[in-house]
Amino acid sequence: MSLHPFSQRPRYSQWFTAKPQTVVVQPTTWCNLDCTYCYLPFRRLKHEMSAEVSDALAESVAAFADGAHPIDIVWHGGEPLALGPRKFTALLTPFEELRRVGRVHHYVQTNATLITEAWCELLTRHEFRVGVSIDGPAALNSQRVDLRGRPAFDRIVRGIDRLRVHDIPFSVIAVVGTDGIDHPEELLDFMAGLGCRSVGFNMEEAEGINTDRQQPTPEQAETFWRRTLEWSRCHAGELEVRELEYLGEYLRMIRAGQRVDWDRRRLDPIPTVSWNGDVVLLSPELADTTDVGYGNFLAGSVLDRPLTDILGGAHRLRYVQEFLAGLEGCRAGCEFFDFCRGAQAANRYFENGSLATTETNYCRVTRQALVTALSTVAAKEKEETV
Repeated sequence: MSLHPFSQRPRYSQWFTAKPQTVVVQPTTWCNLDCTYCYLPFRRLKHEMSAEVSDALAESVAAFADGAHPIDIVWHGGEPLALGPRKFTALLTPFEELRRVGRVHHYVQTNATLITEAWCELLTRHEFRVGVSIDGPAALNSQRVDLRGRPAFDRIVRGIDRLRVHDIPFSVIAVVGTDGIDHPEELLDFMAGLGCRSVGFNMEEAEGINTDRQQPTPEQAETFWRRTLEWSRCHAGELEVRELEYLGEYLRMIRAGQRVDWDRRRLDPIPTVSWNGDVVLLSPELADTTDVGYGNFLAGSVLDRPLTDILGGAHRLRYVQEFLAGLEGCRAGCEFFDFCRGAQAANRYFENGSLATTETNYCRVTRQALVTALSTVAAKEKEETV
């Protein structure tokens, strides 16, 4: 698919925000863990972002970040903390004035195994929002291992303990695979006990180099979400579940007559900046993916052009055009589109081989199963009240 680029600009603007809310940054490709489901192809290579790239990126961000609409800078790897506090501080320096005046907020997604006193001081000084990757108690976290195959659970928990000692709030992302899909209550009890602000459950996906492992089925996912909804009802206020919050926001807006406002929401192009300055759009998981037909998903480099220019030409990219076609297909043919909004470009590519496609297993287990689970719970409660 290759339509005339000028005809694509209004089409792109219909779906995407002009300015990103989030910029994902890869300070290093290397990770000290070797999780069995990891999708990153270069996690054993020690590529590191240079000061030149960080300077160029900060200059780019300054062009569209303002106090009314600050940009979330999400440091994501590899394992960002593997860079070490000294090198990481050097990458943060060009952003410091932007941070002080509220034009950017820093986030980091970490496996927490490398958190030390020095890291806690750095995270506090730069007002980081911290996300920790942990899949549950030790038995359900068994896929998170180090390069020697040793369980990482105890080291992750020690890192979390240090965050708590330093009063650093954190959220959690948990990958839910075949180990955890049948144990939602155990997962939720554990997460609530960690003291995290919220938890997001990522159903294991086929993406990147992780293509051979068994994924949760829609039936398993619906049961998982149903039991999660029931747990949350019984433990109100104890733990925020990201997916339930998203569904709840949708329902509140529809019930309040704000459908127009919901429909006006646009997708974030999510520019992801690799260690060498290369930029991909739509999904961070597409970074470091080699596909000549899609130009390796490269939209440009911050060393050559500012992000404003790169985003200004997004509508010309073949993979963006195909993704727009896929979104239009979802809107035309999927009964869940009103809630789902048809995002997740990487899943379309890795599962179906084309971004112009529509439904994926990600859709079925993360969006559709959540809605059908809520319907089941509501029907059950209605029967009990009759």
